[in-house]
Amino acid sequence: MADKKAAPETLCIHAGAGDYPAPFGLNTPVVTSSAFDYRADHVRYPRYHNTLNHDLVATRVAALEGAEAGLVTASGMGAISAVFLGLMRPGDHAIVLDGIYGGTIDLIEGLLKPLGMTFSVWDGGPDHLDDLVTERTRLIHVESPTNPLMRVIDLSRVAECCRGHGLVSVIDNTFATPILQRPIEFGFDLVVHSATKYFGGHSDLLSGAVVGRADLMDAIRPTAIRIGSSLNGQDLALLERSLKTLAVRIERQSENAGRLAARLADHSGVSEVFYPGLDSHPDHELAGRQMSDFGAMLSFRLSRNIDPERFLDRLALIQAAVSLGGVESTICQPSRTSHAKLDSKERDRQGIDDRLLRLSVGLESPDDLWRDLEAALEND
Repeated sequence: MADKKAAPETLCIHAGAGDYPAPFGLNTPVVTSSAFDYRADHVRYPRYHNTLNHDLVATRVAALEGAEAGLVTASGMGAISAVFLGLMRPGDHAIVLDGIYGGTIDLIEGLLKPLGMTFSVWDGGPDHLDDLVTERTRLIHVESPTNPLMRVIDLSRVAECCRGHGLVSVIDNTFATPILQRPIEFGFDLVVHSATKYFGGHSDLLSGAVVGRADLMDAIRPTAIRIGSSLNGQDLALLERSLKTLAVRIERQSENAGRLAARLADHSGVSEVFYPGLDSHPDHELAGRQMSDFGAMLSFRLSRNIDPERFLDRLALIQAAVSLGGVESTICQPSRTSHAKLDSKERDRQGIDDRLLRLSVGLESPDDLWRDLEAALEND
């Protein structure tokens, strides 16, 4: 097992790994059993998130984030649901960042508010956060960079506010991953991931994760068990395998994204590019302080003379698809995917229209990807 102080590239491969009998070889055995002898020191059952494969992957993700403990769930929303439902009760209040993932907004509007929880929306301005705290506030939930407009939030400021008011700080770190950003080092209590994305990395796995302080994880675990948000041994083994290449994938994908963002910003068929690695991005300096690189996600808005459907149809290499973070480049309209459940007025307020395209940059040659984009942007 790797030392906790090892580099991320090492932790991706070795954190949590055990010493198994020689016949098993180097790879972790895949435990497919759903039934175990209950007379051991504790009851082991897959739904309890305590099988061999779960413990290993949870330990690895926690090590990557610098957390005390972790849970792996059946989806990113499983992780986020466990946090809200595990730490809040009817009548409690939470603060959420404006422009967070549409699935989280849907959870709040469709389940948490009807259960009697209340929410305030923070605009991201550091001077406005403390004013939203009430005596019933329990946590603050943010994303950075945000999906899909790639805003970057001052993590130290959020953590400072939470410490000052005795609140739990929660961040969705899916876009950055712990390879580029470790929020716990900025004072955050909990970090959630849609592990479907970069952790899985091959567009063939649905999973999530939440890591953080041990006491908070102890509070969240019973809820994760009750809502049935566990993952089976085979999928956990796939997730462990994929984590081994996380660092090298993120490094290459981020490099590719930076090149494409710069080229898109200079193209007449594009009116706006949203990527924190660009000098023109309003949060570029902040992102440079908080992140080791700027990530593999970007969004851009097509000019008025480019029809979105025609543009998507003309792409040959980049595929129109839901989700992100795979080795292959994919593109989508958030207005019709991640934020489709928002009403049209809210999408308009956030600037999420059909011309806004979110590009998940993969491992292909950046020159090949650019030729594909350039051809699709032709106005004829």
